[in-house]
Amino acid sequence: MSDLARRGQELRVAIDCFPGTTARYAADHRIVVVDVIRATTLAVSAAITGRRCIVAAGPDEAVAIRRQLGGALLAGELGGDMPSGFDMNNSPADLELRTDVERPLVMVSSSGAPLMLEGGGLDDGADVACFRNFSAVARELIGNYDRVAIIGAGSRGEFREEDQICCAWLGGLLTDAGYMAENDETNRIIERWRHAPATASEISNSVGYLSKSGQLRDYDFIVDHIDDVDQACSIVGNEVFAGPDTVRGVEAAAG
Repeated sequence: MSDLARRGQELRVAIDCFPGTTARYAADHRIVVVDVIRATTLAVSAAITGRRCIVAAGPDEAVAIRRQLGGALLAGELGGDMPSGFDMNNSPADLELRTDVERPLVMVSSSGAPLMLEGGGLDDGADVACFRNFSAVARELIGNYDRVAIIGAGSRGEFREEDQICCAWLGGLLTDAGYMAENDETNRIIERWRHAPATASEISNSVGYLSKSGQLRDYDFIVDHIDDVDQACSIVGNEVFAGPDTVRGVEAAAG
């Protein structure tokens, strides 16, 4: 068997969900983290403007980081509510309106932030994907990693539809490039959602929450910004980098 054919047999992609899942794959997979509504969309939207984006484990840590950096913007939610003393919810639509890109963004969230920090804590970090940059992430993965695990953040025990769609879009690009689904569930998600439009996520409880809380502008922003970012983003340690800065981030984290 040729080396090329052997490598083709070794190309694998898995789709999974929830913080804590990264441990199953960290030893031999490149991790991609996904929380479309709204953590990874916020992080990608911040990083592509050149704004520093730092993920905190909770509000107290976020406040401490702001104190250390001076003048940082605090954004996020816990249980759907913006923590006391924060400047904004984890709203990509609101972030888009801001012009203070020189201010670092320090973000927290219920599910997305813990998952991102798990990925960032790996030796080479993890990729950060959303509807905006899934194709760019796929291009970065293909040819560089033989095994990939795409992990949705989920919420309240559910693998939310928006995350399944993003995982399937990305997984579909990988299978088109010769990757094989590692298990039946991965194959099922790709087959069900890879050709679904972003608006198929409107049935999600995440969208229901945004509707009830008067934040549907974020859903509108998310479904109106599809594949419009030509940069892969990664988290290294607790910081999200876009494009070439990803490599510099790995080097900086290595010291």
